[in-house]
Amino acid sequence: MIIKNRYHVFSLSPDLIETLTPRNLVGSPPPPREPSPPPVPQVALTGSARGCNICLGAAFVDVDEQRSHFRSDWHRYNVKIRLRGGNPVTESAFAQLVDGLEDSLSGSASSDDETSNESDAVNALVSKITRGSLSDPQADSPLKAPVTAITWFHSPPSTQIGVYRMLFPLGTPPSAYLPELEEMQTPVEGGRKWAMFMIAGGHFAGAVVRVSRVADEDDVIASTKVTKKPPKPKPETEVLKHKTFHRYTTRRKQGGSQSINDNAKGAAVSAGAILRRYGEQALRDDIRNLLQDWAEDIHECERIFVRASVSNRRIFLDYDGCVINKSDDRLRTFPFPTRRPTQSELARCLQELTQVKVSHLTEEALRAQDEAYLTSLPKSKPQPTQTAPKAPEKPKPQRLTKEEEIHREKWNRLLDMISKGRLEPLQAFWDREGESIGGVDVPIPEWTGDRRASLLQVAAQSGHEDVTQWLLYDLRADPTTSVSAAWTKAEEGGNESDASDVAAPSAGSRRTAYDLARSRVVRDIFRRCAGDHPDWWDWFGVSHVPSALSKEKEEERDDKKKQRRKGLKEKMREREAKEREREKSAEVDLSVVEPPQSKKEPPSGRQRLGGSSGSLDGVSGLTPEMRAKVERERRARAAEARLKLLSGH
Repeated sequence: MIIKNRYHVFSLSPDLIETLTPRNLVGSPPPPREPSPPPVPQVALTGSARGCNICLGAAFVDVDEQRSHFRSDWHRYNVKIRLRGGNPVTESAFAQLVDGLEDSLSGSASSDDETSNESDAVNALVSKITRGSLSDPQADSPLKAPVTAITWFHSPPSTQIGVYRMLFPLGTPPSAYLPELEEMQTPVEGGRKWAMFMIAGGHFAGAVVRVSRVADEDDVIASTKVTKKPPKPKPETEVLKHKTFHRYTTRRKQGGSQSINDNAKGAAVSAGAILRRYGEQALRDDIRNLLQDWAEDIHECERIFVRASVSNRRIFLDYDGCVINKSDDRLRTFPFPTRRPTQSELARCLQELTQVKVSHLTEEALRAQDEAYLTSLPKSKPQPTQTAPKAPEKPKPQRLTKEEEIHREKWNRLLDMISKGRLEPLQAFWDREGESIGGVDVPIPEWTGDRRASLLQVAAQSGHEDVTQWLLYDLRADPTTSVSAAWTKAEEGGNESDASDVAAPSAGSRRTAYDLARSRVVRDIFRRCAGDHPDWWDWFGVSHVPSALSKEKEEERDDKKKQRRKGLKEKMREREAKEREREKSAEVDLSVVEPPQSKKEPPSGRQRLGGSSGSLDGVSGLTPEMRAKVERERRARAAEARLKLLSGH
């Protein structure tokens, strides 16, 4: 049980300091481990003797003796320890191991109990040796408990005090904590000072405090006369300077500063975002101005406690002319959770840091507590000794020579001009670099990543008529070069010819530049070249060109198109004329006024609404809209006739 008495860490009594000893939960060395039995040297057996391959050195006269050996505990123990990676032992060493167990093989009353006890003894020996072998790598090093924020000191008979480790200088070993604690009781001129700063959510709180009495105060108290009333002692801690302020930097119920949100999602343009950015800038300026005003007091402080996030920590450290250096040994963080930065929270943290934690436990209770704590620690697992497999070495990128770099640059420029259809620069480039590249039919290098095999295929698939015509007519590019078989269906889509005499290439067949052409204009260039120069290539076989295209065929195709368009226009005119005639006839039928009919007695039979069936003859040949209009007129006239009959009666 920890009791927070009013013991100040800088004003402990000398009598208590003299009796303190540092507490170490795992300071006692582990008990000595029994050494593992030495390995048995191998003894070569003669060909006629019977022996055991596991229990080395065991030889038998006959088969019965060998069988009894295989059923013995010595042999069973060696088999089990050998399977676990251990070394077999001699019969005398096995007897010593059995005698060391608490449950001996002797002392059993019956043969059944003896057999079970012997089996239990073998299992206990195997498990004991296995645990010992697993703990070999870590047997020499003591157990290590997790380092806590508080270090404890013991004062006999039953007093323990705890002090935060943050109060000691950095790099102090635990064995030097007690001398440092004694040094902290020495008065300092002007008192010891701390600086404490907190920032979170736009809230800031800072203070410079005195955490120990001034050295002159003790002399004044000692020199006072006994007859006079002793003066009132000053408090152990005193706030010398403090400041708190708040700026609007975070969105309500959202958390996170505006700068972090801008870095993650981009700068927002809302009015609230602008206000929060201004608040962050103002908060940063206010804090740095405050640090500059308190610079002299901060330099006199022994400890500087800062509670801030990673981004807010830069306000105190990372800027030109900063008061607190990033590598300052006085910097500390609060070793316990804190709340919103306020003046009262700073006072609570100061009291938590300076007050000594006191507990009163007897030595027996401390020992039981230490054993329970050590039992709760996770057991260290043996590290496997397997060597990590070597990763395959990545092939180093081949360094290119200047000539290879220039050659690749030429190819990149050439493919770029053909793909974009830049004919004039392409012609100038070819006149200058065509021979160095290797000619128009040179295959495209694999390092370009282009699966097309020739320049003509690139131009045909890109759909540039002038470049394709220049390659075919002027440079006489080979149209029979086949395309790589790695094309996907998506790339094949849209490549079918729209000519009536062109058959689509079958799936899996070899394809040429003509098959890659996406437009009729480009395909006509191939057909036209085939008609003009039929002896250049195998146009209608390997090149997949369906037929030649001459000027007469082009004119005939154009005439057919014109006639087809003309016939379509005439049909459209005839259809429009018929529709106009139908509209006129419908208007004539509606404009005819029916003569007044004499009153007749209603016939005895049923009558149909709208007249007899012969009335449908007048709407034949009309559009559905006109028929509906005529039918509405007829029904309206029928309704008027019925109303007249009713009014006559």
